[in-house]
Amino acid sequence: MRKLNVLIAGSTGYIGLELLKILIRHENLNIKYLCANSSAGKKLSKFENSFKNKKLPKLIKFNKKLLKDVDVIFTALPVGEAQKISKYLLKRNTLIDLAGDFRISNSKKFTEWYKKKHKAKNLIKNSIYALPEITKNKVKNFQILSCPGCYPTSVLLPLIPLVKNDMIFLDNIVIDSKSGYSGAGRSVHKSYKNKNLYSSIKAYGISTHKHNAEIDEQLNKYTKKKIKVFFTPHISPMYRGIISTIYLKLKNNLSSKKVINKLKKFYKTEKFVKIEKFNKLLSTNDVVNTNYCKISLCKSRYKNHYIILSVIDNLIKGGSGQAVQNLNLKYNFPKYKGLI
Repeated sequence: MRKLNVLIAGSTGYIGLELLKILIRHENLNIKYLCANSSAGKKLSKFENSFKNKKLPKLIKFNKKLLKDVDVIFTALPVGEAQKISKYLLKRNTLIDLAGDFRISNSKKFTEWYKKKHKAKNLIKNSIYALPEITKNKVKNFQILSCPGCYPTSVLLPLIPLVKNDMIFLDNIVIDSKSGYSGAGRSVHKSYKNKNLYSSIKAYGISTHKHNAEIDEQLNKYTKKKIKVFFTPHISPMYRGIISTIYLKLKNNLSSKKVINKLKKFYKTEKFVKIEKFNKLLSTNDVVNTNYCKISLCKSRYKNHYIILSVIDNLIKGGSGQAVQNLNLKYNFPKYKGLI
């Protein structure tokens, strides 16, 4: 059995390490290169003790010459770096990006939200926003697979079916999301150098968070009506996990049963999206260390107004696991290979 050769750029970050844990279980892959900048030359076990007895490549700096030896490049790097790498892609390469480099289809919008110029505008057409339960086999037609952000994953999975089927009012969708601090990357510890990260919760990016742009763009694919989304993210004093609480109003006096049935039907062939019973209270503990998204519809105090709870592990379903789902779709591997 031929194995695909894989390169991971950004191997020592939280997402990169989680990705590697999955890839070493995937029988169709060979980990060819592990790349890191400041950590080049160090042992991977310095960052993750569970790799201590694993036979893995040494950490090296990325070089475009490495691309001739690999089939798949995973990039878990700061925004802008995958754009640089994309310019060197060979015909045999597939780039699976876990950052925001290709999540926005308009380069001007990218600059507006990310405050930097896009370094590979001409390659945006070769990329797809790859939310696997939605895009499915479409990824086979693209060389660059852009994995959604962690917050948008938790938000879009419950909302897309409802917007697509015209089941909710679109002028006042309120999203309150809370993430473990790993979602902010290793640099979060520098930001909290003189504060207590582990006993406080912080709202940030109000109205300016970059994930607003991809939530807007993706939801607008399913309606011609104007959408108003109010999204506020928070960093919470837990390591991993996201809970998104979404407030919305149903149209045409729709019953909760109809909404739940629609969601179940929409995802009936998707193992990793679980629609729970009405009013089920969810916790990040329900999904931590898994690739599942669990969704619950709950009642509110007011008629036709409902609350959706959506929980994921930001490092897996919101990152590395989703990337491997896209890999499996792209190369016709069993859908859940490496993930269960």
